[in-house]
Amino acid sequence: MNSNTPESCIRLVNMMFYAHHGVHREEHFVGSKYEVDAEMYCNYSQAARNDDIAETIDYRVVYEKIRHLVTQKKFYLIEAVAHAIAMEFLETFHQLNSVTIKVRKRNPPIGGVCDYAEAVYSTQRT
Repeated sequence: MNSNTPESCIRLVNMMFYAHHGVHREEHFVGSKYEVDAEMYCNYSQAARNDDIAETIDYRVVYEKIRHLVTQKKFYLIEAVAHAIAMEFLETFHQLNSVTIKVRKRNPPIGGVCDYAEAVYSTQRT
């Protein structure tokens, strides 16, 4: 990316889903609560100047893609969920320069008290 090109960030924070991921077989049956944050870095100056959603990333499309990947597919690892979302976004949103996805699993089955486990995956367009 050219150092003179402005870059901004669009964030969707704490999207919540109920899904069936996990290493243990029971997790695939019982399910758990998952939370996802998406940080999408791009230049949305043109969209801001023209006040035009067609020139930026539509939040509804972002949410639907995440919802589909989190609730319709089964993964063993939240790391794999975060990676799948990030790769889908680079494929889909040509405006993106880079993306960071955070996936949290509430009350992970670790044999003790823990609010959540979190996987963070960042990647950029090459």
